[in-house]
Amino acid sequence: MDLTQRDLRRKQLLVTCILGAVLFGAGWLFLPVLSEKILLGAVILLLTGTLFFSNDTGRYICKRVLLAILTVLIIAAITFFSMNAIPGGPFSKEKAPSAAVQAVLEERFHLNEPVGKQFLLYLEGLMQGNFGISTKTGREISTTIFDSFAISAKLGGYAALLAVVLGLVFGSIAALNRGKAADRIIIFFTTLFVAVPSFIMATLLLLVFCLQLNWFPIFSTSNQSYVLPVIALMLSPMSYITRLTKTSMLDVLGQDYIRTARAKGVKQVLVIFKHALKNALIPVITYVGPMTAYILTGSMVVESVFTTGGLGTKFVQGISNRDYPMIMGTTIFLATLMVTMTLISDLIYKIVDPRISFD
Repeated sequence: MDLTQRDLRRKQLLVTCILGAVLFGAGWLFLPVLSEKILLGAVILLLTGTLFFSNDTGRYICKRVLLAILTVLIIAAITFFSMNAIPGGPFSKEKAPSAAVQAVLEERFHLNEPVGKQFLLYLEGLMQGNFGISTKTGREISTTIFDSFAISAKLGGYAALLAVVLGLVFGSIAALNRGKAADRIIIFFTTLFVAVPSFIMATLLLLVFCLQLNWFPIFSTSNQSYVLPVIALMLSPMSYITRLTKTSMLDVLGQDYIRTARAKGVKQVLVIFKHALKNALIPVITYVGPMTAYILTGSMVVESVFTTGGLGTKFVQGISNRDYPMIMGTTIFLATLMVTMTLISDLIYKIVDPRISFD
């Protein structure tokens, strides 16, 4: 970059900083909530970083965080307006309360306001960390989400860890024994686990190991047996990771540098784990980020089958009860976790393969 371009870039940065300061000052005066002012400042800083950060990775992170914020807002808007477009409401049931009681409830939850104003009021509460109150139980949504997420995170953490470890191991074994009995057995079972829907697999595990063989107790608050729910959550992603690992490993094992390492007498273990497996991880990392977010929030079907009381169960109950705040809270929580894990998985690319450049 020559001197003229550098001076121009400095002038652009100065003008951008002045405009950002003016916008932030106006927002500080007119925005009523402190968290809204902080969010505005963060967005201005991220925009400035996206335009002027000298490092490619820094610009990429700023851009992705901005896109993540925008994605969550769009998902919140789509969910909110879709719910309100469906006829009826949370208090429109067979045994509906009297007109007077219903009017009081609608006023409490702002359901008597226009839909646009309801959405703005919800965003204002969200900026203050308030997810609202359940129309079914009267509890704060944030309390319900974090209590139920503790169960889902424990189940999902075990399932995600086992899925990644076993998927990498079985995929490597299949690749190293291509066409042999071990490869055929692994591919057969992974294809079976991917093809069978999770609710059927969870039901079979419950029926066989809980009811018929009585090896494991049925999951309850007093007897939390995590073995079967973890297996049910883990089988499908483990199978997909196994297939990804095998395909990627076969591609890497055919590269020239692997043949050169073997010709130099490098031990097979070092060839596999130091050279082949590391470079075969990129497709796996692409899948692991969203998979982890999905598993950590709990599979709705698996949690419903085992009645674990996790976040997936609460989400299903919220839909059944037309509990708008619960649906909104769990959707935003899931969307935030999803975009965060996707961003983290993208950044891990750089650690695994420094040759990757962000633009």
